[in-house]
Amino acid sequence: MNPQNLTIKEIVYLLQKDAVTEEFLTACASDRRDTVPLLAERWRRKKRDEARVAALYAFEDEAFREGFQLVAGVDEAGRGPLAGPVAAAAVILPRGLYLPRLNDSKKLTAGARKTLFKAIKANALAMAVKLVDAAEIDRINIAAATRQAMYAAISALNPQPDKVLIDAFPLNNLAVPFRAIVRGDTQSASIAAASIVAKVTRDGIMEEYDRKYPEYGFAKHKGYGTLAHLAAIKKYGPSPIHRLTFAPLRQESPQ
Repeated sequence: MNPQNLTIKEIVYLLQKDAVTEEFLTACASDRRDTVPLLAERWRRKKRDEARVAALYAFEDEAFREGFQLVAGVDEAGRGPLAGPVAAAAVILPRGLYLPRLNDSKKLTAGARKTLFKAIKANALAMAVKLVDAAEIDRINIAAATRQAMYAAISALNPQPDKVLIDAFPLNNLAVPFRAIVRGDTQSASIAAASIVAKVTRDGIMEEYDRKYPEYGFAKHKGYGTLAHLAAIKKYGPSPIHRLTFAPLRQESPQ
């Protein structure tokens, strides 16, 4: 089949139906109509992304083969900042769901994260986000606060998972089997989805805090210790949402 004998509408139809061969795509690349090579390349990119996302389901597929039915991914956002809450999200995705560009939230633009957040919310079998605020972080430490948020997010899922995949953090008090995966947000679709949900949720909260405490610039740095943020702390002192046990706030806060 020669694409030069087809209209653009017919080529689009064939690409949408995946009714194309490598020979056809190669011919599209040399088609003199500007749109046709672009359509072929867009199709190739989509197929590469579908394969990449399918590979992210390796840990979920292993759990399904073991007989588990509802596999949740869990991740956090906001362990490192000097201000604001830590957020943890838990997500159960339908088996093999293709979410275009799904990846670790840190590898995505803010716009891509928001688009994926909407897609995850629309398609997830269950999704929950829980927060632990700065005062509680100061009281129990950030590691304990992160685990607390993770347990709460998992408990809020409906339906409840029968297995949990977690980004690095072991949760030894779970009532169901779990697997802690180092760099899980780059290796598991469910954990990647949870990382996006946690990040988008926390970023939105920090943008709200920016309107309440505009002098700190929370909308830009989300509470992380940038030079501008450190200068604002030095000038204005800590706000009510700063983590007073975190350096350099330990030095800036009254003893």
